[in-house]
Amino acid sequence: MTRARLTRAQAELSARDPKMALAIERVGACTLLPRREGSHFGHLARNIIFQQLSGSAASTIHGRFTALVGGDAQAPDPRAILATSEDALRTCGLSQAKVRAVRDLAQHVVDERLPLHALHTMDDQQVIDALVPVRGIGPWTAQMFLMFRLGRPDVLPVLDLGVRKGAQRIYRTRALPDAVRLEKLARNWRPWASVASWYCWRVLDLEDAGGW
Repeated sequence: MTRARLTRAQAELSARDPKMALAIERVGACTLLPRREGSHFGHLARNIIFQQLSGSAASTIHGRFTALVGGDAQAPDPRAILATSEDALRTCGLSQAKVRAVRDLAQHVVDERLPLHALHTMDDQQVIDALVPVRGIGPWTAQMFLMFRLGRPDVLPVLDLGVRKGAQRIYRTRALPDAVRLEKLARNWRPWASVASWYCWRVLDLEDAGGW
């Protein structure tokens, strides 16, 4: 994704979907640009650490983690993580499950079972299939990686609660749309489902979001 492609996405979504057009008008320009800093490994490790935690608590734990393993905070070395004991990693504030998940991610990379260097050459489903065998990485985390790291334009996270709630408000559905219903609502979003999903998240931030 680039700024030019985001502008094109907004125009095409607005042209084919009046309700999404209103959301785009009220939210403003999309800022869904991929995060290029650091490494794929650092991005995934951070995602695991941040799961189910508030932003401030997760940032503190992540800071302790990167300080412990050393090197570039945004591109930690998988081998350095494997060389660090589970007990030491626990002192950062990581749960046992997250320690195992981060170490499993590192092991997958070191063993080359997860070819991080080749992910950008794979299609969306191939990336998901490559990531989900890692402990702590499910389809949702893989989809977030596609959207926010690789900048893929047509990802639809059908089980994401924020996307579902945003779609409910934009399209004024009585019930919270399930995966099947969301797929139907999203027919006009292709090939820009990532951008439309971003707008679903953002309408929930509007001060008058309850008026949708």
